[in-house]
Amino acid sequence: MKNIGVFIGTILINLMLPLNILAYSDYVIPGGQSVGIEINTKGILIVGFYKVDGKLNKGDLKVGDRITEVNGIEINTVDELVSTIEKEMKDDKVEITYIRNDKTRKTDLSLVYEDSTYKTGLYVKDSITGIGTLTYIDPETKIYGALGHEIIESNTDYTVEVKSGTIFRSSITSIDRSVSGTPGGKNAKFFSNTVFGQIEKNVTSGIYGEYTSTLPDTERIKVASLDEVEEGKAYIYTVLNGEELGKYEIEITKIDKRSETKNLYFKVTDKTLLEKTGGIVQGMSGSPIIQNDKIIGAVTHVVVSNPSSGYGISIITMLEEGETKA
Repeated sequence: MKNIGVFIGTILINLMLPLNILAYSDYVIPGGQSVGIEINTKGILIVGFYKVDGKLNKGDLKVGDRITEVNGIEINTVDELVSTIEKEMKDDKVEITYIRNDKTRKTDLSLVYEDSTYKTGLYVKDSITGIGTLTYIDPETKIYGALGHEIIESNTDYTVEVKSGTIFRSSITSIDRSVSGTPGGKNAKFFSNTVFGQIEKNVTSGIYGEYTSTLPDTERIKVASLDEVEEGKAYIYTVLNGEELGKYEIEITKIDKRSETKNLYFKVTDKTLLEKTGGIVQGMSGSPIIQNDKIIGAVTHVVVSNPSSGYGISIITMLEEGETKA
């Protein structure tokens, strides 16, 4: 009887533990629209070094480090970095606080007087701008997901840490076609004053945040799990010209339920898409994949050696990540 009492007590304790319940909707608003993306980074990102007085002035700093303070004063923009260094410089030096691998460090940075100005020897940036594709909007929570993969700073190969950011209106002006070995890309005109939403996080499965604009007047579409996906015909929604949304046929060739991000393998079969783009191009990431009138995933990567083929991520992975707090 004592053993039974202990067993029942354990069950009661387990039942009282909090449960993490994800609240994404069974029906979402499908995307496909091209969006401009701007992310303000956490800290001032070091993306390179240049020679001052004939040599590199690196000190202990490395590409990918994020500067957060100068002489103990917090900085958030490149302009603040420059002005604070000018005010705080003593004996041609300042103390730099920076983050590397999530650890905060400090070092002295020597300045070099050259061409009538003090130079740091650092190439830095405080924001990242680009183009991608909106995947979905949850009409109940107004959470959106886009891209289907993380944004990586090209000079450092590091995932961009988000301080703040927006997605905004863009219009496709031209497309550089993909050829074997060289992915093409969408070229766009940005309208950064027309903001669609805030970027709250940049993770392996995409960018996420709150959609703050008026919800598009688009029919909701049912969400499908990977168990419902089958090999064969499907479609992607994406923009090739201006802001005109198009529907293009693809073929799902393989389904991988074990992968975290490459769940769908596909090839482009639509002749119009192949003629205009050569297959998958940069800027198409996030284009929703539709099968049997259900949203099943999003385009994430092109196969560089064969740009008519690509990979996609499960929509369930994106919806679950969207619901998780940054």
